[in-house]
Order: sequence, then C-alpha cells, then structure tokens
Amino acid sequence: MDNSQIMLGYEQFLNMQHELSLVAVLILVLLADLFMDGKKKGLFQTIAIGIFALHTAFGFHLGFSCEDGIQTAFEGMYTTSAMHIFVKNILNLGTLFVLLFAHKWNETLNKENCGEFYFLTFSTLFGMYLMISSGDFLLFYIGLETASIPMATLVALNKNKTESAEAGAKYILTAAFSSGVMLFGISLIYGTCGSLYFDEVAGAFNAEPIQIMAMVFFAAGMGFKISLVPFHLWTPDTYQGAPTPVTAYLSVISKGAAVFAFMCILFKAFRNYPENWQDILWWIIVITITVANIFAIRQKNLKRFLAYSSVSQAGYIMLGVIAGTAAGMTATVFYVFIYMFTNLAAFGIISNIENQTGKVGMDDYNGLYSTNPKLALIMMLAMFSLGGIPPFAGFFSKFFIFAAAAQQGQYLLVFIALLNTIISLYYYLLVVKAMFINKSDSPIPTLKSDSMSLVGLTLCTIAIIVLGFISPIYQYIDGMSFGM
Repeated sequence: MDNSQIMLGYEQFLNMQHELSLVAVLILVLLADLFMDGKKKGLFQTIAIGIFALHTAFGFHLGFSCEDGIQTAFEGMYTTSAMHIFVKNILNLGTLFVLLFAHKWNETLNKENCGEFYFLTFSTLFGMYLMISSGDFLLFYIGLETASIPMATLVALNKNKTESAEAGAKYILTAAFSSGVMLFGISLIYGTCGSLYFDEVAGAFNAEPIQIMAMVFFAAGMGFKISLVPFHLWTPDTYQGAPTPVTAYLSVISKGAAVFAFMCILFKAFRNYPENWQDILWWIIVITITVANIFAIRQKNLKRFLAYSSVSQAGYIMLGVIAGTAAGMTATVFYVFIYMFTNLAAFGIISNIENQTGKVGMDDYNGLYSTNPKLALIMMLAMFSLGGIPPFAGFFSKFFIFAAAAQQGQYLLVFIALLNTIISLYYYLLVVKAMFINKSDSPIPTLKSDSMSLVGLTLCTIAIIVLGFISPIYQYIDGMSFGM
C-alpha cells in the first residue's frame, strides 16, 4: 500500500470530529485525575467541566459550519450529517447540565469516585455518538455496549449504599439480557439479508416471518434502552437506587440517543415495510403511556415518580417515530430537545434538596414554597412543562408530536395519547399541590444552592419559558430532517 492510500484511510477520521474531540476530553480528564491529589478535587471538577464546555461549543461550531448532505467513513459503517451533529449537540448540552448539577454531589458525597464519574460519563457519551452515527448494525451494537457497560458502573457508583448496588446489578443483568435478545435479532437479519448495512438490509428485507421475528427481537432490545412497556421493569428500581445525577443522565441523555438511533434504523433498514413495525409500535405506545401514567399516580418517592414519568414520556416521543415522515423526525428531535431542559430542571431541584437534606419523598416537599419559594417555582414550571400546559415549552413539543402522528392518519392513537395527557396532568399537579398547598410541621429548611446548580437551574428555567416561542429552532430542525 502506498502513502496516498494510507492517507486516504486516515482521512476518514476527519468525518468523526465529534468523536475525536470527545476522546481528547477523555484523555485530558484521565490525566488530570491521575496527577491531581484529593485536595484539588474542586479544581479538577472545574477543569473537567470547562474542557467539556469547550467540547460542547466546538460541537455547535461543527453544526453551524457543516456541509449539506451525508458524509461517511469506513465504507459506510459511520455516517454523519447536519441532523446527526445537532442531536449530538443536544446530548452534549444535556450532559453539561448534568455535570453542573452533579458538582455539589461530587464535592461532598462522591469525593472518592469523582474522577471515575466524569470518565465513565464521557465514555457512555462516546458510545451514544457511535449509536447515532452508525451506518450498519455492527457499529450500532458496538456503540450500544460502549454506552451500556460504563452506565452500569455509574448506576452502582454509590457502592456503599445497598440501593445503588442493587440498582447497578438490576441494570447490568437486564441490559445483558436485552443485548442478547437484540444480538439474536441482528444475527437473524444478517442470516436472511446477507448484510448488516442499513441500506443493503432495506433492499433484501421482504417481510418473511423469520425477518419479522428478527425485527421484533431487535425492537425488544431497543425497548429496554428507551424504557418502553413491557421492557421498563428495570427503570423504577434503577432510577431510585442510582445517584440522582446518574438518574438524570439516564432519563434524558441515554433515552434521547436511543430514540434517535432507533428511529434512524427504522427509517433506513425497515423503510420498505413500515406497516410491520408501525403496528407493533402502535400497541407499545398505547400500553406504555397508559401503564406508566397509572403507576406514576401511586408513587411517593420523587425519583421513582419521575421514572414512571420518563416511561410515559418515552411513549409520547415514539408518536413522532411511528409517523415515519420528516415531520415526525422533526417533532421527535424537538420533543427530546425540550424534554431535556424540562426533566433536568426537575432532577436539578431533587438533586439540590437531596444533597443537603437527604429527602426525596413527595411528602417531604409539603410546604416547600414557604421555605424555598424559588426552588418550588422552578419545580412547578418543570411539572407544568412535562404535563404539556401552555404556554410552556412542553406544550409546543406535545403539539408538534401529536400533529405529526395525526398527519399520517393516527387519529385514534393521538386521541388515546390526549386522554392520557389528562391523567399525567393529575399526577404532575400532585407535586405542585404538595409544594404550594399542603402544610407541614417540619418543612424542608431554607437551602442555599451552589453556584453550579444555580447556573443550570436558571438556564433550564429560561428554556422552559421561552423555547416554545422561538420558531427558528423548530424550522432549523425541520430543514435537516428526513423520513422514509
């Protein structure tokens, strides 16, 4: 092989700028953790967050300067486009907020594993990058496992707490089982189609019974990652037992990456027979939204409450996927974008209060407004947005997702989703009632939030209030979207 051929091979890495930048962040964080002693952990956190903030800014620079069309690498295994870059930027932004909310926790309760937290978080994010940009099932599966294995360690990071260790064990066992089911489905796809590349699978897929079974197995594995019923059983226990920053990361970043990757695979590999997977998704969406809403009403632990809320939100997100159109993709990505700010605001409040008081029960929030009015107001806005109450951003995201499904004739599905929205409003308002109406003899005392949390909560609050009215964002996403 001559030098020109070698250079041509290495030049393919230039299409993986997001990944290369994150690898650089990983290396720098690892070196900083190795050479800085325990007394400088505060400085280490500042460096780690600062470096990742630069990576996030670089990602948005890539998004604004990227060329139209799809760029590939390694014979099409890796693909990237303006939409792929935008989704990665959403994940970066969400991860940055998680790091801000986790700063106080790392400083007080997680001193020993502070470096590990950052390294593992960035490692999972790298795996999600690969999932999003995969052009075949092999790279997708590699990305999935790269994201899942460090995530299990993050869930069990509070190894001295029984709940955290139990949550980690449940996560890794269910993740291993779901990965096995998915891998079996992928092997059947390869055996019947003769390829793992999405475009080639689409050409060879003819909806034979064994291929339908393969698609079902694959969808079941993805159902675990997205927390769709009946593959959600790990979610409440894991969310409750994991450290709150990790729970926030799971509920937003991991879910967002999995949804987009799943959507792209359905639109590419199974585009010629959409009726097969749309029928499956229809029932999964109905069951997911309904079951999650019913169980959410009964929860008294706020992390467990938000776990079922997250499962319900996953059902709503899939309304855009089932549409199978560019409008559906736009609505899905926009929904994830809004959901990120809304859900992270709620988890930011929970993390703030838990770090200082250890309280995470809904009854513990009785009378919160009397002692911490700002925290109560932000939590109220988050609940209103999650419930889809106008004029907050969550209303607009739900409107577009319902509209995308309705445009494809999914009127019954949209109607059922609307009915479930009423149920969700009830349990979201239960949190508001606890903070503003219920009285308590011993309410949570007045708390002082750290500067990092204040920055994160302020930005999330602004986003909840104004993002729904900034139409250029939706139009920008729409300009990059594609359907079947």
